[in-house]
Amino acid sequence: MGAVFFYHLTRDSAAGTLTTLLPKALAAGMRVEIRGTDADMLDRLDQQLWLGPEEGFLPHGRAGGVHDALQPILLTLAESVDATTSCLMCVGGAPVDPAEVSGLDRACVLFDGDDPAALDQARGQWKALTGAGCAAQYWSQDSGRWEKKAES
Repeated sequence: MGAVFFYHLTRDSAAGTLTTLLPKALAAGMRVEIRGTDADMLDRLDQQLWLGPEEGFLPHGRAGGVHDALQPILLTLAESVDATTSCLMCVGGAPVDPAEVSGLDRACVLFDGDDPAALDQARGQWKALTGAGCAAQYWSQDSGRWEKKAES
């Protein structure tokens, strides 16, 4: 069973955090799906990922194409992961189900620390996922760098 990593965004945007996390996931051999809840948000994220980190290119595509299964990083609105996905990254309040986590190497929940509704939703996701037996870690960047603050 995989673990769920919660990223409490207080300094960087979701796109900025993804440009840090995605190269590490790719280097570990993971195929990543980024699940969002809004097509416009995924369009903006898609454009930001094309700019990528300074040191490299982030190969990715939007779901709905003929080559979805070949994309190392797939941006999607789908509520279930593809069988070849090993890492799911949820942004914009996208849900993650405990059953999904069991089939993944890792799931990540990125949430806006300045949005009270996003904080409440992340707390609810933490309780639901840990209550279902999923291992979880909570990461915060309050100090300026990512630090693990809690683990279950």
